[in-house]
Amino acid sequence: MKKAGKIALLVLLALVVVVAAYVIYVLTAYHRLGDGLLAAEFNAKPEELTEVAVDTPYTAMSYNIGFGAYESDYSFFMDGGTESWAWSEDRLTENLMEIGQLLQTADKDFYFLQEVDRDSTRSYHVDQVSLLNGYLGGRSTIWAQNYDSPFLFYPFTQPHGASVSGITTASRYLIHDGRRVELPIEESLMKLVDLDRCYSSCRVDVAGGGELVLYNLHLSAYTSDGTIAEEQLKLLLADMQKEYEAGNWCVAGGDFNKDLLGNSEEVFGLDAGEYTWAQPIPESMFTGLNLRLVPPLEETTPVPSCRNADAPYHKDQYVVTVDGFLVSDNVTVQQATVVDTGFAYSDHNPVQMTFLLKR
Repeated sequence: MKKAGKIALLVLLALVVVVAAYVIYVLTAYHRLGDGLLAAEFNAKPEELTEVAVDTPYTAMSYNIGFGAYESDYSFFMDGGTESWAWSEDRLTENLMEIGQLLQTADKDFYFLQEVDRDSTRSYHVDQVSLLNGYLGGRSTIWAQNYDSPFLFYPFTQPHGASVSGITTASRYLIHDGRRVELPIEESLMKLVDLDRCYSSCRVDVAGGGELVLYNLHLSAYTSDGTIAEEQLKLLLADMQKEYEAGNWCVAGGDFNKDLLGNSEEVFGLDAGEYTWAQPIPESMFTGLNLRLVPPLEETTPVPSCRNADAPYHKDQYVVTVDGFLVSDNVTVQQATVVDTGFAYSDHNPVQMTFLLKR
């Protein structure tokens, strides 16, 4: 018995050492990526597509692709579901091809894509940036890294692993400059499960002078109180206001992780219950600014942009509109709607907008 007790104690001590070593690894490996210039990845553009014009309709689409994993039968462990990886590499690739074909068929002038993995355990290290670029018709593209995590050894049955993920902006017109801007995040241990949040800004020349500044964003979701997303939004709004005052045009698209309609429960007839992560954006945040929120909505037949991924998609699952656009006052929006995919390829539906630049 004494020998057995010693063995058990040694095993326990070994486990404690392993756990302690892992905790030290995670804490020391954690880092922020910081601000920085981004290089356009593909700029082979005809001369006539080097600039946009005023009083001309343009189209944009924003789509959180959920790292290619969130098919309609998928649930995610951090949302209360069961999965941590895509179902399989084959299913992941097939789903990404469906997403690519959707983007190609939509044929928008500008794309804002979120949760695009480049080298992640959860997505079998498939380079999704290169794969999707093949469907974007030779557009100028910028990928800003939004996540560079140490290996997450949870869930124990299928550890989420390490992730290199980000946001892709694509333009039919030449992007001549791109920048990654770091966003504030929580300082608690929640920072280890939230993404290293950023937004990207890309510049396209406008005929007659000035620039169209395109912003891509994916604000925080996994936080303890939800206010950090508002702090992130304040930084973005200040940047956009500065560009507007400099005589430029601003268009932002992305996943706000906020209830952009302000009353999604009422619009879609569902009770949010315990799902309180998507709160409305306070109107006061836009006071004194020449910027406005563009929530996508077809009032007669409203379609949500996001489902909760606590289980496979089903009737009466919590849905909300968290994806949309921001524009400066010199941008006229003609239409903004949600594309109803039935959440076939992601836990988000794409959102789209038609707009004009005005002098």
